[in-house]
Amino acid sequence: MGNDMSEFRRAAHAGAAHSPVQTAAIVENKAVARAGLRVMQTFILSIMAGIFVAMGAQFATFVTSDSALHLGITSLIMGIVFSLGLILVETAGAELFTGNNLNVMGYLSKRITTRDLLRIWIIVYVGNFIGGILMVFWMYLAHQWEFFHFMTGAKALLIAHKKTTLSFEAALARGVLCNALVCLNVWLCYSGRSMADKVLSVLFPIGGFVASGFEHCVANMYFIPMGLVLRKNQAVVAAAEEMAGKTLDISQLTWKGFFINNLFPVTIGNFVGGVVLVGVVFWFIYLRPHNCYSKR
Repeated sequence: MGNDMSEFRRAAHAGAAHSPVQTAAIVENKAVARAGLRVMQTFILSIMAGIFVAMGAQFATFVTSDSALHLGITSLIMGIVFSLGLILVETAGAELFTGNNLNVMGYLSKRITTRDLLRIWIIVYVGNFIGGILMVFWMYLAHQWEFFHFMTGAKALLIAHKKTTLSFEAALARGVLCNALVCLNVWLCYSGRSMADKVLSVLFPIGGFVASGFEHCVANMYFIPMGLVLRKNQAVVAAAEEMAGKTLDISQLTWKGFFINNLFPVTIGNFVGGVVLVGVVFWFIYLRPHNCYSKR
């Protein structure tokens, strides 16, 4: 009986999640591993991440395009469905700029250099952008935006319009809150041991940030350009105005509006939320030399 219980405890322990201090070490080691990748490897993996996130974004747009449910329920559904993108990123090993903000933990531990850190962030950000734009191109050719009498396209247009009319302060704050949740999602994924752990750990942090209306720079690399390519289609605009119940002023839905009104403040916010609120804080708690955890 005693031996059976010992075996049971060992099996249970083997399947248990990593502790926070173990997870911190995993995040640090991931930063070192990323620094060791060749430029082309990092670049291709970052394009894949941009595509994966855009897949989640288009899925969320499509599923909620004809929803007549309460706004909160519709937003919840949108968030859960959008999680497809981050599930693919976490399970396929793609490189996402927002999650890569946690590389700062490896930098603070002096295991990667400033050059390594900046190189990864720049390459991944550019690759994510390319992946998002590629998905816009493919989705436009797919004519999914014509579904439900152009309501799918109308939903895409309304999402892009709303994002480009945010104030700088709102976009920045929503970016901070978004990437705090995204990096906590990454933390949870690294703490899990199985595929099921990783998938389940995505749903609430990612579903939560989408449902709450927070802003993710890589998702917006798909959401807003998709609206930009549809803004001159009269059938889509008419459907969007019918959906909104008013005449739309889409004068700010331009490439300038995309970069200045949204992508710039949201990227800064995402950086602060990921690097400072999660990366630096968790490094200070778990990895800083001479703290109680580093002695264990």
